[in-house]
Amino acid sequence: MAASEENSALFPIFILTIMALPLVPYTIMRLCCAASKKSKTIHCPCSECLHSGKYHRSIFKRISNLSTCSNLTLVLLWVVMIFLIYYIKNMSGEVQVFEPYSILGLESGASESEIKKAYRRLSIQYHPDKNPNPEAHKYFVESISKAYQALTDPVSRENFEKYGHPDGKQGFQMGIALPQFLLDIDGAYGGILLLWIVGVCILLPLVIAVIYLSRSSKYTGNYVMHHTLYAYYHLMKPSLAPSKVMEVFIKAAEYGEIPVRRTDTEPLQKLFLLVRSELNLDLKNIKQEQAKFWKQHPAMVKTELLIQAQLTRESAALSPGLLGDFRRVLELAPRLLEELMKMALVPRNTQGHGWLRPAIGVVELSQCIIQAVPLSARKTTGGSTEGIAPFLQLPYFNEAVVKRIARKKVRTFQELWDMTINDRAELLNQVVGFSSAEVQDVERVLEMMPSLTVEVTCETGGEEGIQEGDLVTVHAWISLKRVNGLVGALPHSPHYPFHKEENFWFLLGDPTSNNIWFSQKVNFMDETAAIAAASKAIEDNMEGSGADAKETNRAVREAVEKVRLGSRLVMGKFVAPPEGNYSLVCHCMCDSWIGCDKKVNLKVKILKRTRAGTRGSAVEDAVVEDGVEEEDDIEEEEEEDYESEYSEDEAGEQDTKKSIANGKITKKGSCSERSESDVE
Repeated sequence: MAASEENSALFPIFILTIMALPLVPYTIMRLCCAASKKSKTIHCPCSECLHSGKYHRSIFKRISNLSTCSNLTLVLLWVVMIFLIYYIKNMSGEVQVFEPYSILGLESGASESEIKKAYRRLSIQYHPDKNPNPEAHKYFVESISKAYQALTDPVSRENFEKYGHPDGKQGFQMGIALPQFLLDIDGAYGGILLLWIVGVCILLPLVIAVIYLSRSSKYTGNYVMHHTLYAYYHLMKPSLAPSKVMEVFIKAAEYGEIPVRRTDTEPLQKLFLLVRSELNLDLKNIKQEQAKFWKQHPAMVKTELLIQAQLTRESAALSPGLLGDFRRVLELAPRLLEELMKMALVPRNTQGHGWLRPAIGVVELSQCIIQAVPLSARKTTGGSTEGIAPFLQLPYFNEAVVKRIARKKVRTFQELWDMTINDRAELLNQVVGFSSAEVQDVERVLEMMPSLTVEVTCETGGEEGIQEGDLVTVHAWISLKRVNGLVGALPHSPHYPFHKEENFWFLLGDPTSNNIWFSQKVNFMDETAAIAAASKAIEDNMEGSGADAKETNRAVREAVEKVRLGSRLVMGKFVAPPEGNYSLVCHCMCDSWIGCDKKVNLKVKILKRTRAGTRGSAVEDAVVEDGVEEEDDIEEEEEEDYESEYSEDEAGEQDTKKSIANGKITKKGSCSERSESDVE
C-alpha cells in the first residue's frame, strides 16, 4: 500500500494547490472589476451628488461595504493559504544529498590521512562516549560514520561512486498526499478513506453541478429570471403607452421574491397616501380603485409603492425595514428595464419588426427612475413635450421654481439651456432666489448634460434608389458633447443610490405603423471597445462594397478619429418594405437624462421592383429637426397623440393593427440627415 506523507510537505502542498486553483483567478477578476469601476467614476461635481454618499464614502461606510460575506471569506482563504505557504517552507522533510566530504568538512579529493584526521576530530565531538546527547549520537551514526566508511572502505567507496550512497542503490518510495489516519484501513479510521474518496470525487462535483444547473435553468445569461422574460414578452403590447409601462415592469419574478412582512403593512399604507396621486387611480371611483389596488399580489403592491417612493423622492419616509427592499428594487431596475426594452424590440410581425411606442416608454421610465422624477411631470405643458420633468432633475428645482421662471418667459428646458451663463445666473438669483453656490451647482449639472448630434445615412450598395426587398444598410454617427469637454461620465443622479452609466438607444422606426425597423444600444464610456467595433464594421462594409485596401484603411482611420473625438458608429441592415412613401423617425434616447434625447424625422420613398430590376429615382425630402413644424397634417396629429400619452390613458391596440400592413421603413439609396443641438 502507498505510504503516507503525513510528515512531509506533500499533503499541505496538495491542499494549497486545490485552494489556489479557483482562488487566485477569482481574486484577480475581483481586483480588475474594482479597478475598472474606479477608473470610470467620472461623476457630477455638484454638492448634491457629493453629499449623496455614492462617490465619497466615510471610513465606516467603506469598511461596511468591504465587510461582506464574500469579501470576508476571500480574506480568510488567503490567510489559510499564507499559513500553508509558511508551513511548507519551514518543514524539514526535504531530501538531502549525501556528501561525505562536506560532512567531514573536507575539500573534494582529500587524502586518506586528512580523512582519518577529520574523522578523529569529529569523533571527539559527536561520539556517544564523548557526547551523551541523542541527537549527537544519531548524527555520528547516520552521517559521520557513513561518510568515513564511504571514503575509506573499498566496497562502500565503490557504491558511493556508482550509486551516490555507501549502502548501494537506494529504493524509490512513493507516497500519497494524505494524512496517516485516512490511510489506516485496518484501524479505527478505516472507513474515513472511503468517505473521503466518495465525498471529494463524487458527491462534491455532483452538488456543484446540481447548484449550477438549477441556477442556470432559473436565470438567463444577463442574470434575469426566465419567468421575468416570459412575463415581459406576453404582457408587452404594441399600444402600451409610456405611462402604462410601469404595470408591466413591476411584474418581474425578481420583485416577486422580495419578502412581504407583516410589519410592512402600516408603513406601506402611509407610503400609499404619499404617492396616491401618481398611481393613475380613477378619482371618480377612488374607493373602488384603492380596494382594487390593494387586492393585487402583495409583492407587486410593495414593488410599485417603493418605485413610486423613488419617483416622488419620498424615500425618507420609509421605515428601516423597507429601506433594504427599496435599495434592492432600485438595484435591479436598470437590468430589468434593459430586458423589458429587448422584449419591446423582439420581432413580432411577419416583417420582423418590434414596437416603437412601448420601447420609448421603457426608456422614459428608466429616465424617471434614475432622476427620481414623477411620470406625471412629463405631461405636456407650456409648449414642452417633456413637461417640467427636465427641470426637476436640476438641483434645488421644484414645481414652484418652474412657475417662477415661467413668468419670465422661460417655459421650456431648452430655453433655459440656451441662455448665457450670466443671464441664467441673473434669472436664478433674482427671480428664484438661489444663492451663488446653488447657481453654481445648477451650472455644473448643465455642463454635465450631453448634447447629441445625429448623422444618418441609408443606402443599398451604392445604388441610386431603394426598391422593395433590397437589403438596406443603416449608417449613423452619434456625436456627444458636453460643455465641460467630457465624453464618458456618470450622470447626475443624487437620488439614485447606485452607480449608473449612461446608455443610449438608437431607434429607427415608423410611427404610423408603430414598428421599429432597426435598433442598437450605444455607450460612450469604453472608447477602446468603440474603436474596435467601428473599425470592424467599416472593414466589413467596405469589403462588401468591393473597395480596395487603400480606401478601406482611409475609412477606418477616419472612423477611429471620429470615435476619439466623441462619436459612436451605429451600423446595421434591414430589408426594404413594400412600395410606398414612409415617414420615419430616428430616436436617440438616453436612459439616464431627461430632455437630452434627439429625434430626426425622415421621409423615404420605396420604389416598386421591376421585372428587369431597373431602378428609378427615389429622392425625397430628407430630415426635419426637432421643433420644426411639418407640413403634413397627419404627422401633426401623430405628434399631438404622442405628447398626450402621460395625460390620457391609451385606448387599445387599434392603431397598431391598422398600421401593420402600412409599410416598412427605408430610405432612398443615399439619404443623409444631420441634426445638431450644441450647448453654448
